[in-house]
Amino acid sequence: MTLPEPRANPLLIGHAAAEAAMLEALRGGRLHHAWLITGPPGIGKATLAFRFARRLLAGGEEALALPETHPTFRRVAAGTHADLLTIERAWDPKRKKLRGEIVADDVRAVSEFLRLTPAEGGWRVVVLDGAEEMNRHAANALLKVLEEPPARAVLLLVSAAAGRLLPTIRSRCRRLRLSPLAEEEVRDLLDRALPGTDAEERARLASMAEGSPGRALALAEGGGVALADLVSQVIERLPGLGAGQAHEVADTVARDEDSFATFMDLLRGTVASAVRDAARGRADPDQARLLGARPLDAWVEVWHALTRLQDETQAFYLDRRQAIVSGLGLLAGTAPRMS
Repeated sequence: MTLPEPRANPLLIGHAAAEAAMLEALRGGRLHHAWLITGPPGIGKATLAFRFARRLLAGGEEALALPETHPTFRRVAAGTHADLLTIERAWDPKRKKLRGEIVADDVRAVSEFLRLTPAEGGWRVVVLDGAEEMNRHAANALLKVLEEPPARAVLLLVSAAAGRLLPTIRSRCRRLRLSPLAEEEVRDLLDRALPGTDAEERARLASMAEGSPGRALALAEGGGVALADLVSQVIERLPGLGAGQAHEVADTVARDEDSFATFMDLLRGTVASAVRDAARGRADPDQARLLGARPLDAWVEVWHALTRLQDETQAFYLDRRQAIVSGLGLLAGTAPRMS
């Protein structure tokens, strides 16, 4: 079992304060026309947005949650509610994958939608999921909507990187910052979502998730525990990781895009955690051994180089196997420094 998509997910854990703020605004008649829900990926931002949307569309001022049997819950889950519009990256039929950005035509649909009279006489709600993925033209189109908001309309912007949004967009929204969940909360969610998974594996996934249930589930689906073991083996062999060993790792990981992304995320996360803990004077012996090969600021450069390598490989469909070999060379100090 996995969790439903945010529009159909009745379960929200760990964000009671944000729910309370939304409910207070609704009850007090001080409902802002635009909300910016921010926080790390996979912690429930879109789930909260759709929960709030369902309450607005259903009416009433009780708790935000609606029972799954409620007609509004069912229509939102099915994507058939006439007064709800969802904007996100669209499917590219040529490449047979999601587009890399939200384009202006996607956002222009918002103004057209909001000009209509609410079909059920209440609110019209727009959920813009992944707002940071708007290109410049899409952002300008949204700004025009925010500058002249129609009555009885609410826009819910969901973003994992709010700093990438135009300052003028951020300034016109009421901001709700969601924090990562406690490890115990992630473990509780995994117990519900993955009851057939070994309890020890669920606990390890919760530990690796950094407070993000979405990340934990993605790791579970992508063989994250096995890949984490592989990352640990790589780190243990540094700086003496040879070219032959690097090619063996690449052969194991580069078979599919999901494994590549998960492996690189875990590799970068290991470097980032080590640098962060060392800067705070909290590095454990394994982290200290890893970082001892070069100055701390050089490891920051390595992290940036690994990030660029992953981003470019995925964006331009480059050779994943070669990218892994290059990335491991960066860690071992045998690859040329990336500018």
